Amino acid sequence: MSQRLASIATAHPRRFGLVALATFLVVAVIGSAAPGSFDVSRAFVDPGSDSTHARDQIEAASGQTAEPAVVAVVDGAPGSARVAAVAKTLEAEPGVGQVTLPTAGSPLVSRDGQSSMVAATIRTAASETDVAERLMHDFDGAPGVELGGNAVAQAQVSEQATTDLATAELIAFPLLALLTFLFFRGVAALLPLAVGATTVLGAFAALRAVNEALAISPFALNLVIGMGLGLAVDYSLLTVSRFREEMGRGVDPPRALVATLRNAGHTVLFSAITVAAALACLTVFPQRFLVSMGIGGIVVALVAAAATFLVLPPLLILMAPRLGKVTPKPAGEGRWYRLAQWVMRRPAVVAIGAAALMCVLAAPTLGLNWTGVDATSLPKDQSARTTFETQQREFPDADSSPVFVAVDAPPGDGAAVAGYGRALGEVDGVERAGRPAYLGDGVWRVEVNVPGAPSSDASQTVVTDLRTVAAPFPALVGGTAAELKDSQAAVTDSVGFAIVLLVLLTCTALWLMTGSVILPIKALLMNFLTLAAATGIVVFVFQEGNLAGLFGTEAQGGIEQTDYLVMAAIVFGLSTDYGVFLLTRIKEARDRGASDDEAIATGLEHTGGVVSAAAVLLAIALGAFVTSGMVFLKELGLGAGMAVLLDAFVVRALLVPSLMKLLGGANWWSPKPLRRLHERVGPALGVPEVGSSPA
Repeated sequence: MSQRLASIATAHPRRFGLVALATFLVVAVIGSAAPGSFDVSRAFVDPGSDSTHARDQIEAASGQTAEPAVVAVVDGAPGSARVAAVAKTLEAEPGVGQVTLPTAGSPLVSRDGQSSMVAATIRTAASETDVAERLMHDFDGAPGVELGGNAVAQAQVSEQATTDLATAELIAFPLLALLTFLFFRGVAALLPLAVGATTVLGAFAALRAVNEALAISPFALNLVIGMGLGLAVDYSLLTVSRFREEMGRGVDPPRALVATLRNAGHTVLFSAITVAAALACLTVFPQRFLVSMGIGGIVVALVAAAATFLVLPPLLILMAPRLGKVTPKPAGEGRWYRLAQWVMRRPAVVAIGAAALMCVLAAPTLGLNWTGVDATSLPKDQSARTTFETQQREFPDADSSPVFVAVDAPPGDGAAVAGYGRALGEVDGVERAGRPAYLGDGVWRVEVNVPGAPSSDASQTVVTDLRTVAAPFPALVGGTAAELKDSQAAVTDSVGFAIVLLVLLTCTALWLMTGSVILPIKALLMNFLTLAAATGIVVFVFQEGNLAGLFGTEAQGGIEQTDYLVMAAIVFGLSTDYGVFLLTRIKEARDRGASDDEAIATGLEHTGGVVSAAAVLLAIALGAFVTSGMVFLKELGLGAGMAVLLDAFVVRALLVPSLMKLLGGANWWSPKPLRRLHERVGPALGVPEVGSSPA
């Protein structure tokens, strides 16, 4: 492939460049319309769980949402003109189902009796997001009225995600442009920006196409922005640096391009595969948020590699005279070479010291707690959050975990269903159970009032106990507390398979690249250590609240579980990415006949500057998430950004060379059957024995 691409780019650089430009224009038109095309509703629940089936049964039978989807907190007592006006506006919306008004002494009246809540369901035939957006427009600027509820929260989350995309672009693009100019110097700084823009818009276009068949969460676009820009800069740095290096050896541009695509191109391809494999593991979980992030990660990694091979070859040929050359330094003169030699003179001390630092950073992970996504994930100025907090503070009786039970029973068996309802009301922790209501189609609803927040241990215990009550008919427990419990159970059930898949895919890719079974195992250990350190930092800031003010948030008491899985996949993929960069150059030097120590030092010399520069740029691209209004995106930005920096400056610079020195020749050990297999399948899969550049 490298020879063919180089031949086309050399023979027809302008035509090749026009194809790249045309591709960019097409994906720009398609991809630019992606924000706003995706749906955020029900993205964090398990679609196959009992709680989801309970909700579906009730909504299908009643023709409206199982819970009030819109809640208005009104500055007025029950029966006041303002409360009546709010109810009238809600009833006038065609998509609204049932409107519930407060009465004196009801849970919908505040502690002081001066505020009221008006609740409304939404018809299942209508779009919850569309209805919420129309109502938000109707009540915009209305005095004494705050609008909240699940539908409003979902609409505001979607709007916030789009706003955060724009903010991330405004922050990341100028900083990346400035730093790429400093790192690349001159006109070469335009190359990673061209690859980055093509990657992001191309991934947007691909996700828009996927969304036609499989609903994608809009948060996948945030992932594409961060990883797309970061990987594009990584691959551009690697490719341009190698091209300059080949030119510095006196090789003419066509042959320099062949060598670059054969060596750096091989690294880019393996890097994209390993990153895509890490993110692909998210698709084994049932939640649409995780599936969407997994698909987004696969798409952006592969598109970044494709954009590198499409955009750079013709530009490298056309701009070769203006890109400059990098004259190879004599052995022992580079600062990264000297660092590697310093590390290898005291490998045990360096390994212990670096590992101790990572373990100290990872220590807060021991106290890790999980939280879910609710209205408090929104910024404080969003009405869904203020309404939720007001409801908790001023309407304590209404602040109950919305738990309900769907019972599949004939309409004539009301007495048996009522007896079952009374048994539910006797469960410890249940405040009261309402009278069963027949909804039609053989479905009954039993309302169960559970004090406390849905995520609390008490509410979760009550859900478990409700499910153990003997029922005379098929019965399913649903509601927010039950959905949270089922979502966490789904993660627990799937995480083992995801880890096994991650380990197998990563080890297979690294084995294909190196032929060793020791190096993949060591890479896995380093990746988990990096993840643990990043997790510790996130727990220290967001769960415990240390320095949280710097990030515009407060102590959360836990880390959002699904978001953590996304962070873990990103960290694992990017750590492997940098490992591929380093191991490729070490293997290249070793295949040329260098000793193990010389190969390690040479590999670090050739990649240290690239990896450190790439890490800074990638940390900026991912770290831009900390400006998000969503707490769980802040967690993702800080965790992934810090992981990239730790991996580049601690793991790759200190731990990897010290451990490779301690292992010596054992680094490259592989059982004879696997070694023979690698000799057969490696070349067939395009894994070359890297040698010297063509003369």
